[in-house]
Amino acid sequence: MDTRTARPFSFSFNTSDYRILHIDPDQGRLYLGSREYLVSLDMQNINKEPLIIHWPAPAQRKGECQMTGKGRHGECANFVRLIEPWNRTHLYTCGTGAYKPICTFINRGWRAEVHFNPTNAFPVSFVLMNLFFFSSPLLHPDGNLYAGVPVDFMSTDPGIFRTMGSRPAVRSEQYDSRWLNEPVFVHMKQIPDSAERNDDKLYFFFREKSLDSGAGASPSVLARNDEGGQKSLVNKWTTFLKARLVCSVMGDDGVETFFDELRDVFIQPNQDERSPVVYGVFSTSGSVFKGSAVCVYSMADIRNVFNGPFAHKHGHNYQWTTYTGKIPYPRPGTCPGGTFTPGLKSTKEFSDEAVNFIRAHPLMYHPVYPIHKRPLVVRSGVDYRFTTIAVDQVDAVDGRYEVLFLGTDLGTVQKVIVLPKDPTTMEELTLEEVEVFRVNTFLKISFRPQHFNQQLYASSEAGLTQMSLHRCGVYGKACSDCCLARDPYCAWDGENCSAFTQATKRRSRRQDVKHGDPLRQCRGYNAKVERRLQEKVQFGVEGSSTFLECVPRSPQATIKWLYQREGRRKVLNREGEVLKTPQGVLLKTLTKADAGLYHCLATENNFKHTLARVSLRILDRDIAVALTTPDEEEEASRSRHQDPAAPTPALLLEPEMRLIQQYCQSYWEQLTAGGNSQADLPKRANRRHTEALKASGE
Repeated sequence: MDTRTARPFSFSFNTSDYRILHIDPDQGRLYLGSREYLVSLDMQNINKEPLIIHWPAPAQRKGECQMTGKGRHGECANFVRLIEPWNRTHLYTCGTGAYKPICTFINRGWRAEVHFNPTNAFPVSFVLMNLFFFSSPLLHPDGNLYAGVPVDFMSTDPGIFRTMGSRPAVRSEQYDSRWLNEPVFVHMKQIPDSAERNDDKLYFFFREKSLDSGAGASPSVLARNDEGGQKSLVNKWTTFLKARLVCSVMGDDGVETFFDELRDVFIQPNQDERSPVVYGVFSTSGSVFKGSAVCVYSMADIRNVFNGPFAHKHGHNYQWTTYTGKIPYPRPGTCPGGTFTPGLKSTKEFSDEAVNFIRAHPLMYHPVYPIHKRPLVVRSGVDYRFTTIAVDQVDAVDGRYEVLFLGTDLGTVQKVIVLPKDPTTMEELTLEEVEVFRVNTFLKISFRPQHFNQQLYASSEAGLTQMSLHRCGVYGKACSDCCLARDPYCAWDGENCSAFTQATKRRSRRQDVKHGDPLRQCRGYNAKVERRLQEKVQFGVEGSSTFLECVPRSPQATIKWLYQREGRRKVLNREGEVLKTPQGVLLKTLTKADAGLYHCLATENNFKHTLARVSLRILDRDIAVALTTPDEEEEASRSRHQDPAAPTPALLLEPEMRLIQQYCQSYWEQLTAGGNSQADLPKRANRRHTEALKASGE
């Protein structure tokens, strides 16, 4: 694969709504679910023919679904929503089944293309009714399936469920807005609390309608070994707690803006499996202010909130306050048989007081604030929103860095790094933005950076795309550009900007992610680049416009144009006559005074260097007309129609003819470089040049 481009995949079958459901590093497979298809790709050789299973919903069920009024948007089909390893030989997979979910076991080694017989699948219990809203499900090695999902046909009964396996099926309390209030489940993860496995907890992340105002983001926690209550909350979670996630920024006017729509969550593991880092993507819920943000949370802060005071509505205004009464034993949210309750083997042994307390007080009083009490990345006043996130830890010469890959609803992926600027502020750098889909679409990105040549995969309703985590070649062939890029994946190897590896000889590599200082890193290389920079000759016609191109390789660079004539340089700043763009500068109406040498200077991190030199030559208007004088046939036709005669080439002066010759020679050289020779050029162009030479006396 060409690592400089994103590569979309197309399949021969008609489907849509692609979702990356599982990446298996041991088998080297990527499993993709879509409408009525299940696809397996070989990640070691992505060009290899994929393994395909066609799994449609039964025709009878499709008809029943359409009879209920569904199907206007193609919902009456089998959308594959779950693929999880069951054992070494089989996968457990589920589909929506046209609003009647079906599940089955699939052999990992199926043939290249299989039409799956729906009769081999079995319907699942009511707890998986609406798989359209599946959060990231978890199939535990003990055979239990955990998921957050609505269970009724109209999606009015959402819940958090455990089904299958040896443990009893349990769910969250029904129709109680204190527990769940119109939630949209985003992510879930099992995270241990201690070395004692009975302390393992499941964390669900979702957004829901706040009881007090608009939307809100919430993490919830429950014990994995929860079996429900004995008398109260029978077959319901007895350890369910939730809190509020805060992601906000304070404006210059003192008004706090909240990003309260949780869109995606990425859990970054650490060496200590009990302390992963939680990255959340948020957007604003209102239509007046459109923005997105990324906030980062520590598990220590999340645990402190769940170990803190409970929320309680009290007083004549029925406002939320801290619960000050007696907290029952065991403390609500505690796992049975864990570090603090070794004598309790099951939640069925919890006291009625403890169970009734958690039913009425599932919400914690304090919210969870992000690290440093502020977002890591903020976007406002833009025409897009972040929809998904993946984070990679990259080892560079000067340390380890977190690189964020942020998908947008415009079908692009932004590659962002955040660096400490000083002890109190952070500096956000957008390294690049890649268009992975050419249509506006909701992205979901997944990758395993430690495997498979560091590839990232993006899925959406439109399809699947593969792209490399690094594209070092786009930073150019100058040491300064490579250093200024501050991309931890890339380093200057003495000749090119290439992928950095720890095995590279330290003496030859140049990289400075923290400071991006080419003066220190690229001594001796900068002067060579300036000397190798060629002067480009460009021609313009008096009275017309021309565009001088200069595209900086770094989005952080600022561009300044200098105009040089008769040895003197000055800043190009002519209001109304010049239009500056990110790709260069447009001279609107050329005059002979515009002829001269133009320098494009880039400044970044106090480092200045020349990106382009353009020598602009201005052709007289009469010369331009002469160059476009029609041949004999056209002249005869013109005279028959009594058109006015064009100026003759004999009017041209000797200096002007030299400009024409240079222009034509430059034009021919460009064509020759493309594989053409002068003999291959149109005869009409050769004839014109001959006539011009005769007119000048040569």
